[in-house]
Amino acid sequence: MKVLKFGGTSVGSAERMRDVANLIKGNRNIVVLSAMSGTTNSLVEISEYLYRKNPDGASEIINKLAIKYYEHVEQLYRTFEYKQRAKELIAHHFDYLRTFTKDLFTLFEERVVLAQGELLSTGMMNLYLNEEGVNSITLPALDYMRTNKNAEPDPVYIKEKLHKLLDEHKEADLYLTQGYICRNAYGEIDNLQRGGSDYTASLIGAVIHAEEVQIWTDIDGMHNNDPRFVENTSPVRQLHFEEAAELAYFGAKILHPTCILPAKLNNIPVRLLNTMQPEAKGTLISNVMDKGRIKAIAAKDNITAIKIKSGRMLLATGFLRKVFEIFENYQTPIDMVTTSEVGVSCTIDNRKRLDEIVDDLKKFGTVSVDNDMVIICVVGDMEWENVGFEASIVNALKDIPLRMISYGGSNYNVSLLVKSADKQKALQTLSKYLFHNKPSES
Repeated sequence: MKVLKFGGTSVGSAERMRDVANLIKGNRNIVVLSAMSGTTNSLVEISEYLYRKNPDGASEIINKLAIKYYEHVEQLYRTFEYKQRAKELIAHHFDYLRTFTKDLFTLFEERVVLAQGELLSTGMMNLYLNEEGVNSITLPALDYMRTNKNAEPDPVYIKEKLHKLLDEHKEADLYLTQGYICRNAYGEIDNLQRGGSDYTASLIGAVIHAEEVQIWTDIDGMHNNDPRFVENTSPVRQLHFEEAAELAYFGAKILHPTCILPAKLNNIPVRLLNTMQPEAKGTLISNVMDKGRIKAIAAKDNITAIKIKSGRMLLATGFLRKVFEIFENYQTPIDMVTTSEVGVSCTIDNRKRLDEIVDDLKKFGTVSVDNDMVIICVVGDMEWENVGFEASIVNALKDIPLRMISYGGSNYNVSLLVKSADKQKALQTLSKYLFHNKPSES
C-alpha cells in the first residue's frame, strides 16, 4: 500500500479534483488531502477578525468562501443527487463556522476553524469518487492522528487507531484522509502546523509500513535551484533523506522539513511528483546516497545575523552555553554559527524577540546586528575527504561579499550568508559554476 498526499493546488479547482480522482482510482492506497488552495488563508483571516471581535468582517469572509465552494459543486458533480449532497456538506461546515461569530474566540476555537478546510476537501472528493462508482472511504484524521503532551505525534496511538479503522473498512477500494489536522493529548482539535499534510503522509506511511510515500504538488520534483530566480533549472531525480532535509529547511518549498524523519527512520522512500505532469519522473528521496555529487542549491530569506565580540569572555568556560541559553530563553532557534577567539556570530530567522536577545547578549560583549540577509545552502555529498567541493563553492562567489560560511556541521551542506541584494546573483553564479561548468563571471 502507498500513501499519496495532494496539496492545496492539486485540489484547488473542480478540474484539478477530477485530475486527482483519475490518478488515485484503481489502486487501494491511502490518499491524504490538504484544504483547497486559498482556503486555509481565508480561515486564518476569519480567525483574525474573530480575535478582534469583528464578527461582521468574519461573516463577510465566510460568505465569500462559501460562494467559492458552491461554485465548485456546480462544476464538479454531474448528477442532481450528488450536487445536493455536496451542498449539504458545505452548508454544514459553513453554518458551523458562523457559530463562532457569536461567542468568545480563543486559540482552541481557532484550531477548530482551521480544521474545516481539510474536512471540506476530503468530503467533496469522497462524494465525487462515489459518484464515479469508486467505493472510497474517509478515514477521519481526528479519530487516529494525535499528538502527545510535548506536541509531538504519538506513533503508538496513531498505529493502533489507524489499523483499527483500516480493519473496519477492508472492503474499501480507496481510503481518503485529512492532512494537517489532529487532536492533542487532551482530545482537543489541533494541527501539525503549516505544511503538516506532508507530515501526516509520512506518519501514516511509517505506521502502516507503506511501500512508498508520494507527495504530489504542481512542480516536477525538487529542482537544483530556485526557478523563480535562475533559468534552466532541472529536477533532481534522486536525493538522500539528509540532503532533502537540508534543502527543505533552507528554503526549498516543495517539501516540508518535518516530512523527512518518520519516512527516513522507517526506510520508506518518498517520491515528489507533479499533478499536472503525472508522467514526469519527479524526485525520489531515500536512504541511498549518490556519492561525489553536488545536488542542489536553496536560499532562506529574512535572516538576521548577530555578532557577539568579547575578548575577555569567549575563552572562559561556559561562555557559549550562556550565549545560547539566551536564544533558548526567548524560544528563538539558531540557523548558522561561526566562532573565533574573540567572537561568535549566529543567524536567526525569527526577529520577534530580537531586541530582548540583543539586550541580554550585551552583558557578555559588544553586539552588532546585520538585517536583511539570506542563507545560501549548497547540498550534496560534502564529506570532508571529498577534496575541492568547498573551494569550488567559495570560488564561484569570489565577487560576492560573504558575511558567514558554515561547513562541517553536516556532511551534506555548505551554508553561506549574503546580503539579500546579492541573493539572485549568488544563486545564478553557483548554478553556472557548479552545474554548467562555467567559471564565475566578474
